[in-house]
Amino acid sequence: MSKISGTVFKIKRFSIHDGPGVRTSVFLKGCPLNCVWCHSPEGIGSDISIWYNKNVCIACGKCVDVCPQGALMLTGEPEKYISIDRRLCTTTGDCVEVCPTSAIQFTGWVTTPSEVICEIEKDIPYFKTSGGGITLTGGEPLYQPDFAFEILSMCRERGIHTAIESSLFCPEEVIRQISDKVDLFIADLKIFDPFVHRQHTGESNLLIKKNLTFLVSSGKKIIVRIPMVKNITDTEENINSILGYAGSLSKNIPVEFIEYNPLAGNNYRRLGIPFPLDNLNKES
Repeated sequence: MSKISGTVFKIKRFSIHDGPGVRTSVFLKGCPLNCVWCHSPEGIGSDISIWYNKNVCIACGKCVDVCPQGALMLTGEPEKYISIDRRLCTTTGDCVEVCPTSAIQFTGWVTTPSEVICEIEKDIPYFKTSGGGITLTGGEPLYQPDFAFEILSMCRERGIHTAIESSLFCPEEVIRQISDKVDLFIADLKIFDPFVHRQHTGESNLLIKKNLTFLVSSGKKIIVRIPMVKNITDTEENINSILGYAGSLSKNIPVEFIEYNPLAGNNYRRLGIPFPLDNLNKES
């Protein structure tokens, strides 16, 4: 029996935007990139923390009473809210357990491939009638390669269609190991120019392009996606460069333009961290 475990921060059922048919999308924590526009900051780090949704908090103070480290405080006038001193927080979870509205939650949980498969299997009837399946996303699903490999292998054994939504920023050996278990790669090509890519994500895209070239040469089915971030990825130069590049690799690679979620900043506020895109916009 496999002893592999991994960290997940969301499982979304009845997804219709992450591959063909009705799908179950499994969001794996951890990402080697630091995109300034990331709409899922809870998925960037591999560690589990807590986040706080002020909009559903009723300011009952139960979390304050049970925190063993005294990291929570009920504050604010006239509208009260919970203030979290994250330097003191040790994520015991006492506050999560007592919160009556789920205003305080963990940003993920540790699980096993078998436990994930148990959740996926509930949706097999929908997969069969719609031509759907599972999609591993994140974060960056290939940041946890062994965990992802086990889930994909178990899905293959059950005849479930598999897809991965990935930046492809991972060691070449990971792509080679996992490619046979994946029916569809959804490649997020964000920025074509390597320098600009590093400027906005923290890393060059040369490895990404190399991995994409390998997948094309292997005959894998691929969709390229470009997130439309104002004045960064949505420029005419960037779009045309990616379209030309994808076309040079294969005439059979569709390119999709993904609308950016303008409410992404809310997730940063729930984590108590600044939204890098806000700071960038202020500077420009």
